[in-house]
Amino acid sequence: MPERVVSFQGQSFHKLRRSCQRRGALFKDPLFPASAQSLFFKREPPPGLSWRRPREICKDPRLFVDGISTRDLHQGSLGNCWMVAAISCLASEPSLWKKVIPDHVDQEWNPKRLDLYAGIFHFRFWRFGRWVDVVVDDRLPVSADGALLFCRSATPREFWSALLEKAYAKLNGCYEALEGGNTAEALIDFTGGVSEPLSLDREALSLHSDQRRALFQTLAKAHERKALITCFIRPAEGELVESVMECGLVRGHAYGITAVKKVLVPELPCTGRLSRLLLVRMRNPWGTTDWTGSWSHGSQQWQQITRTDKEKLGLPVRDIGEFWMEFEDFCHYFTDVVVCRLVEKALLWPRSHWREFSRIGEWTLAPSIPAAPPPLLSVPQRRHSLKAKPQRGNCKETRLGESQGNRGRSKPRGKAVTVKSDENAPAKLSGVWDEQMDKRSRCGGCINHRDTFLHNPQFLFEVRAKEEEVLICLQQEDRRMRRKNGDGENLPIGFEVLKVEVNRWSRVQSVVEQAASSVYMDSRSVTVRACFSPGRYVVLPTTFLPGATGRFLLRLFSHSHMQLRELTEDLPAPSVFHCCLPQPSVVTTVHLRRVTGLSLPKQKVPDVYAVLRCENNSIRTRVFQAEGNPEFNLRAIFYRRYSNVHISIELWRRGLLWDSMLGEVRLQTTESERGRSHVIDVRRGLSRASVYLETSSSLCLTDL
Repeated sequence: MPERVVSFQGQSFHKLRRSCQRRGALFKDPLFPASAQSLFFKREPPPGLSWRRPREICKDPRLFVDGISTRDLHQGSLGNCWMVAAISCLASEPSLWKKVIPDHVDQEWNPKRLDLYAGIFHFRFWRFGRWVDVVVDDRLPVSADGALLFCRSATPREFWSALLEKAYAKLNGCYEALEGGNTAEALIDFTGGVSEPLSLDREALSLHSDQRRALFQTLAKAHERKALITCFIRPAEGELVESVMECGLVRGHAYGITAVKKVLVPELPCTGRLSRLLLVRMRNPWGTTDWTGSWSHGSQQWQQITRTDKEKLGLPVRDIGEFWMEFEDFCHYFTDVVVCRLVEKALLWPRSHWREFSRIGEWTLAPSIPAAPPPLLSVPQRRHSLKAKPQRGNCKETRLGESQGNRGRSKPRGKAVTVKSDENAPAKLSGVWDEQMDKRSRCGGCINHRDTFLHNPQFLFEVRAKEEEVLICLQQEDRRMRRKNGDGENLPIGFEVLKVEVNRWSRVQSVVEQAASSVYMDSRSVTVRACFSPGRYVVLPTTFLPGATGRFLLRLFSHSHMQLRELTEDLPAPSVFHCCLPQPSVVTTVHLRRVTGLSLPKQKVPDVYAVLRCENNSIRTRVFQAEGNPEFNLRAIFYRRYSNVHISIELWRRGLLWDSMLGEVRLQTTESERGRSHVIDVRRGLSRASVYLETSSSLCLTDL
């Protein structure tokens, strides 16, 4: 299916190229000039730097030489190995790099028609739900010795990697804006996929082989499905980024995983006994091999395998930047893995593929509230001691490390905010927001701010039929381009997932049951994978502090069809058939928990279901087969016009030809009650079944 593409800064590649060809001139990009402002915003360019076109660097330049491969990438003097590692993963999959480098054949130099060359190229990056087409000229920064200053290929006359890096620098403001980042951001930008971070517990993995095997299977399955995988070693406190370990690996440096293999190798050269071995193939964006342990280049393990057997086992090393590691060693050294799962756009989805459902939203202030003061919008620095209410009351704390300074080659996916339960903490806002935050605002902060948390945007989705695994990704609008202006820090973001009534179509006004929760991180994206039982759920994307504003993209992935819709109204829209009826005056929630006592001696347990009725509304549960004490656990909400009309709960037996009612419970609720529990007996034959339920009512026109 065709995907939406927009031009960056209004520049059309084809129009600009035709214009240059008509004039017989080479393109000069006025929006990203060959000057210092396109290079740095904090430091001065190195002495002797100049801008040259490829033909001024070599005699016979090419966009590609013998195709595209990971060995075409060598990081230059810029601290952007996070980006180079992502591109090296991209280079191994043609279907991916052809999206980033569109019309690659048409963009190639034609030595027979040099008059058609206009010095203009274009590349595409995925931003905020759409592909952005970025145009650049071919002028590249060159050092005093005549070598490319930044990313370059091992083949001197190949320029696709340098031009791609320039387009990415333009998208982010300048080259220096690419200093320090994380591969999760770059993988999303290059693929449109969803990055899922995995924080490795090295101690547990070293002690428990079953956990190692489970992680290996996760990575192997992801690699088999064309996911892109990168990893790095998070420096501990007091350790420096890019410091080299005794084993040759580099701390804080992003590596790409290019293969995940389970092979049988001979234990000894002269015996026929084989042992199973778990291996991963790594790639260093610097184009050098660091690893000196088992299965490194020249190690004794390789001497046990002939070249022929090596090819049969599928254990080639494709270039000098690649090396193999035993998976046990990998788990011992590496702390973080990022898996970028790809999303295919197709008319028919196999069951194994993810379907994507997304919505763009915004954290906004109420119309009458002035812009937020800068101190309230600043990102919490270094260690966080803020509190928030976690999922199901558990203390939830995740730290992915601190930022590593301006020259950090690869930094963690933002700083995780400590999330800690404190039921007695006062829920107050800071400064001006105490008086000015109201229900029209959509920036209420995390769940710790109980007075304003539900003022955030709310999105509804429903799980049908059976338990479903869902991947939820919240992505904030990229701010890296603002670095040139002294800004550009990400907001700490996260989200909560609430389980709500099965018939809800309006905004949630109270937190009843939390189904999932994310950490809060000052990262571009936050991702949670969880399993949800059948029912309706509301996702609340939030910033950590109230009053922080910005745009976001909420993405939901599942294997079955779902709908993701924003809830904007506090009350459900009235039906045209009810225009002559009075407005609802009472809102009642009913939580049908379970029924006991359906099993009679020497009788078959019936297949049962329940029906809730209120005025003209009815809700039916699923059928519970042969369960003497079915757990319905169903919550419903009713907007009632007549408070004196009862609510009924009917218990039905499913039959072959027709269904029969086993009994009925009638509730008469007061106009204002909270959390009232009921245990009501229903006579069935000579015995009684007990119905356990709870009700809550409110006189307000918004539910509890």
